[in-house]
Amino acid sequence: MSDHINKMNRREFIGGTVAATLAMATEAAIASAGGEGQSKKKTLKDHPYNPRTHKAMPTRNLGKTGYQVGIFSLGGQATVETKGKGKESVAIISRAIDLGVNYIDTAAGYGDGVSEINIGQVLRDRRTEVFQTSKTADRTYDGSMRLLEKSLKQLQTDHLDLWQLHNLRRQDELDQIFSKDGALKALLKARENGMVRFLGVTGHYEPLILKQALDRFDFDTILMAVNAADTHYLSFKRYLLPIAQRKGIGIIGMKLATRGRMLSTWAPPPLDQQPERLRTPKPGTITMKESLYYNCTLPVSTNIVGVDTIEQLEENVKWASEFSPLSSEQMEEIEYKTLPIVRQGLYFRRWDLGA
Repeated sequence: MSDHINKMNRREFIGGTVAATLAMATEAAIASAGGEGQSKKKTLKDHPYNPRTHKAMPTRNLGKTGYQVGIFSLGGQATVETKGKGKESVAIISRAIDLGVNYIDTAAGYGDGVSEINIGQVLRDRRTEVFQTSKTADRTYDGSMRLLEKSLKQLQTDHLDLWQLHNLRRQDELDQIFSKDGALKALLKARENGMVRFLGVTGHYEPLILKQALDRFDFDTILMAVNAADTHYLSFKRYLLPIAQRKGIGIIGMKLATRGRMLSTWAPPPLDQQPERLRTPKPGTITMKESLYYNCTLPVSTNIVGVDTIEQLEENVKWASEFSPLSSEQMEEIEYKTLPIVRQGLYFRRWDLGA
């Protein structure tokens, strides 16, 4: 497995020079294709501001955006994307902002729109306190623009602070996104017209495809799946994080505890009651605090975490408020603990490489 990955890594890095040379021409062509309607352009300059954030937890620069983001941010999955839990979701989102959270992640596809609808119930009155993001999983211009209009309506806002390409996995997806009528054209058009402020890409499947995306376009942010098990297989920490750092991109971490499956408090349900691709008889091996502190020690701007309850949220914010970086020995110790649960810790990775 390691030889295969290393060969892939060398090949992709050699190709990176060519990709970088083509990047400016690609962006110009896509922008030109979407250049109509410039009279609608509006400029969004002011960052959201939550006055509680700096007292609540350490903050970091979100790359070159100029935004100061708390090290813990709210993810729009778990309870927030669950149908029939609107009341609980609104309580969690409101409490997060009250506690100083100033960045909320969601996507058009989370809960088939439920996540955005629930967040919108809060944003309606508190939009200026939150750096609000969403994503498009559609790879085309037309489809992505339709999703953006839907997202803005559901979130009850006239713009997003960050719009992202959702879960980029394969070469064919990358090529379609960068085609004449691909999703990147939609991102550029939306930014030009003031519907979004910054542009990002996300993924958790394989690092080298995301590296190609960063070579081909100057994204503002990258949302990547990195956790304490990451170093053991197709490591984003090793193959992608340093590249994003060198480019000055805002880096957001996700999949810290893989929906609880890495945590020692997680008791696996019967195998026949688990989704097939997530099926495991093993409990987790690390604590949520270890998981959070591991990620916060990495050179990332913030980490998004979905929660089931207000109690979980409050506990996570408390840990964030008390955070101090781990030593290299402590980081390695946590990584070692995850060795028996690599597959459930990285269930979202590409597993067809013969590992």
